Amino acid sequence: MKPAHRASGILLHPTSLPGPFGIGDLGPEAHRFVDWLRSARQTLWQVLPLGPTGYGDSPYQCFSAFAGNPLLVAPEPLRDLGLLRDEDLAEPPAFPTGRVDFGAAERFRRGLLAKAFLAFECAPDPALAARLAAFREEHADWLPDFALFTALKAEHEQRSWSEWPEPLRDREEAALRRARLRLEREVHEAEFAQFLFFEQWAALRRHAHASGVELMGDVPIFVAHDSADVWARRELFRLDGEGRPTHVAGVPPDYFSATGQLWGNPLYAWDAMARGGYAWWASRLRRTLQQVDLVRLDHFRGFEAFWEIPAGDPTAEGGRWVAGPGAALFRALQDALGELPIVAEDLGVITPEVEALRDEFGFPGMAILQFAWGGDPQGPGFQPHNYVPNRVVYTGTHDNETTAGWYTTAGAGDSTRDLGAAEAERAFCRKYLATDGAEIHWDFIRAALASVARTAVIPLQDVLGLGNEARMNLPGRAGGNWAWRLRDGEPDAAAAERLADLVWTYGRAPAR
Repeated sequence: MKPAHRASGILLHPTSLPGPFGIGDLGPEAHRFVDWLRSARQTLWQVLPLGPTGYGDSPYQCFSAFAGNPLLVAPEPLRDLGLLRDEDLAEPPAFPTGRVDFGAAERFRRGLLAKAFLAFECAPDPALAARLAAFREEHADWLPDFALFTALKAEHEQRSWSEWPEPLRDREEAALRRARLRLEREVHEAEFAQFLFFEQWAALRRHAHASGVELMGDVPIFVAHDSADVWARRELFRLDGEGRPTHVAGVPPDYFSATGQLWGNPLYAWDAMARGGYAWWASRLRRTLQQVDLVRLDHFRGFEAFWEIPAGDPTAEGGRWVAGPGAALFRALQDALGELPIVAEDLGVITPEVEALRDEFGFPGMAILQFAWGGDPQGPGFQPHNYVPNRVVYTGTHDNETTAGWYTTAGAGDSTRDLGAAEAERAFCRKYLATDGAEIHWDFIRAALASVARTAVIPLQDVLGLGNEARMNLPGRAGGNWAWRLRDGEPDAAAAERLADLVWTYGRAPAR
C-alpha cells in the first residue's frame, strides 16, 4: 500500500463507542463518529477484528475469521425495519458507564436479535427476504458451516467443538445432516444475525466513504481453535486425532511480558495450505477487503518465522522459531487478488529476513512512538528522524498503555522493564521532543503528524489524554481487557478542532 497523500487516522474499535445499549455498535453513534472524523480532518478509521468474540472477549480470538460480531448489530436500525418495537428499546438495563460488561451486554443484545428474528419469521418483508436470500448465496463458502457451528455450540452448552460427540466433532456427513434438520431454526437465526451485521456495516462504510474516510481492518495471523474455521477445515491446522492442537502460537519474552505471550492458537499446516494454493487465505483476505479499504496484517513476522510452543506448556518460554510460508503466500495472494493493500504489523523480534519479506511486496511497516525511547531493539527505528515515507506511525496501539498512562505510571508491572529503565525512557522522550511533558499526548500526536511517514494513526484515547483506565488490552492478561468505552459526548468538537489544526499544519488535511 503506497497512498499518494499524507494521511491521518484514528484507532477506535466499534465496541468502544458510546450509547445506551451496553456496548458500542454500528448504529447512530458509529455514524456520528464518522462525522467527527470528518470535522477533525481525518481520512482513516482503523478498527480491530470484527468477528464474533469468544474466550476473554478478545477480537483476536473469534469464532470465525469470516463472520461479523452480532453484538455490533445496532438496535435502532432494526426498529426502523419494523423488526423491533419502541418499547423493546425504551428501558434497557442499567449498564455501567465507560466500560463494557460483556456478559450483560450479550444477554440483552441476544434477546433483541431473537425478537427481531421472530418478527421476521412471523411477517417477512419481501424486500428484506430477497436481500437475505442474496446474502446467503453470496456467502455460501463460509456461512452454512458457521451457522451450524453456532447452533451446535449452543446445543452443547458452548463447549469447544473438540469436546462434542465424535460424529459431530469429526463432521461425519450423516451426523451433520441430522444436526441441520434438528437445528434448522437456530441455523437460520444465526444466518439472519450475520445478514444484519453485514447490512449495517455496509451502510456505515458508505457513510464513511461519502465523508472522505477510508476504513482499515485488522486480520490476525492466527485463528481461535474453538472456531468454525478449524472445525470445518481440520486438515489446514496442526491437530491430533481428537482435534486438539499439537503446538500453539505465541511470542517469546518481550517488552510486554517477561515470560512471553502464550496465545494458544493452533498453528497452520503450511504444507497443506501450499498444496491448496493458499486458497483459504485468499478467501479470507478477499472477504475482508469487501468490508474495508486496507488491512493491518497482524504479527507479520510470523509469516517469515513463527514461535512454536508445545501444547500444554504453561508459558511461551519453551518455544522455538520455525520457518513460515514466506513470499510464496503473498505471491499466491497477489495472483488471486491483485495489489494487496496491506500494512505489515512488523513489531517484536524483527530480523533482516522479515524486513526483506515486507519490502519485497512494498508493504509499509509500523513505528510505535512509545517504543522509541528505551532499550527496545527497534527503538532507534521508531524515532521520527529515522522514518521512511512508506511507514505507518502510531503513538501507541491497542496493546500499549495510553500515552498519558505510559508517562505517568510506574511503568514496570509485567513488562521486562524495571522502574529505572521506565524513568530513563521518559527523560529521553522529554529531551527528544523538547517538552516538559505537561501535555505528553499532544507532544506524541504532533511528532507523529509532523513525521515523514505517509500515514499517522492515533488511538482516540490519546486524543482525549486519557490514562490507563482507558487501556484497551494488556497482553498476557486473560481477562479484564477490551472493555473501555467512550462516555456520552466524547469525543467533542474541541478535540476535533485541535486535531484538525495539527493535521492542516503538517500537510495531512484532505482536499476540500
